Amino acid sequence: MASGDRNALATVYEMTSAKLFGTIVRIVRSRERTEDLLQDVYVKAWRRAGRFDAAKGSPITWLCTIARNAALNELRHSNRNREIAGDELPEVVDEDVVPADEWLCNLEDSEALRRCLEGLQQDHRRSIVLAFFDGYSHSELAEKVKVPLGTMKSWIRRGLAGLRGCLDG
Repeated sequence: MASGDRNALATVYEMTSAKLFGTIVRIVRSRERTEDLLQDVYVKAWRRAGRFDAAKGSPITWLCTIARNAALNELRHSNRNREIAGDELPEVVDEDVVPADEWLCNLEDSEALRRCLEGLQQDHRRSIVLAFFDGYSHSELAEKVKVPLGTMKSWIRRGLAGLRGCLDG
């Protein structure tokens, strides 16, 4: 892709579009908007391909980060105001987990993550799912759940520490 090879772009799209679609749709909750954002992600990837650094992570991690950031930017831009659902975990769509530095982004669909999330305290689990998979900011979560911002940050920090320990173990 970095050299402008359209066949390479087609191959990357074929190999990654389902995962990136899932990442975006979980955050924006609109199929139409997800399709538009997915196209934007590949345009950005095409333009930035020369800047990809394999030493910093895998290609899917890089693309997943672009997709997640695009979805989060869309939410912030649209100033969404949706209610926080119950304590449900995201659906498992893809069991093929790609190892990479940004482990949470890449492990979002894995059964191991689901199991480890279920082992967390309810407040920690719910905060992590809503922040990382549904795109809520710490301040949005604190406001919606009616807890101080410091408490929300602590829940997320402790929950992530618990996940790391569980996933590494």
